[in-house]
Amino acid sequence: MEIDGKVFSIPSPIQTAMLIKNAGTNYNKDILNEPSRATNYSTNFKKAINLGVYGADLGYVTMYDQTQDAISYLTAVKSLGDNLGVSSAFDLELVERFEKNIGNQDSLLVLVSDAYKSSDRYLKNNQQNDVGGLILAGGWVESLYFATNTAEATGNKEVIKRIGEQKTTLYNLIKLLTPYYSKPEFTSLIDNLMELNEIYEKVESTYTFIKPTVDAAKKTTTINSTTEVNITKEQLKAITEKVMKIRIDIIS
Repeated sequence: MEIDGKVFSIPSPIQTAMLIKNAGTNYNKDILNEPSRATNYSTNFKKAINLGVYGADLGYVTMYDQTQDAISYLTAVKSLGDNLGVSSAFDLELVERFEKNIGNQDSLLVLVSDAYKSSDRYLKNNQQNDVGGLILAGGWVESLYFATNTAEATGNKEVIKRIGEQKTTLYNLIKLLTPYYSKPEFTSLIDNLMELNEIYEKVESTYTFIKPTVDAAKKTTTINSTTEVNITKEQLKAITEKVMKIRIDIIS
């Protein structure tokens, strides 16, 4: 993502959902934000950040082939998208395509990805980078919440490594949101992310960039860069607790 000449790298929520499923974790609806809450969000801040949350939830339920839940989350995403003025990304045609492809996981994941790319383009073209940043933040926090829950339940090393790798992503996210720090709702969110960053500063990680592989036919990008992570149990526990607090603030 490029804003004002700066490039920000935020991993797709679908990447994390795929890793969690591959770790052998069963589908857990309890870790998702209830779709019915979508009507409770009255400010643009809450709508935008929870659009990101629901996008991550939609990726998660799709990954587990939970078709009925997927339709519920798509409806929540579309509702918030309409309210924010990004309905062109989540239009009736998308909903119809989604319903027609129920049972075809690969097609559904492409549709989710296409919708968010369309939304991102719309926001940048209309100088709504603050809204775009909030959508990314919501999706990232929700995905990290999934990962910390899975790590706590299973101790899966790959999931724990993915949590540690978010050190760089968090730094990018804070840079992306900081221009809006003077706005009250942003202030609280950024302060919370800065506190999480203080915990991450103690996590040892070494990042090596390797050019990603793009498959145009399948519309996929494979991230080849590697990160070596050394994260202690105490650091993981502190991250888990802080992420839970941030997530509660976001969805409340």
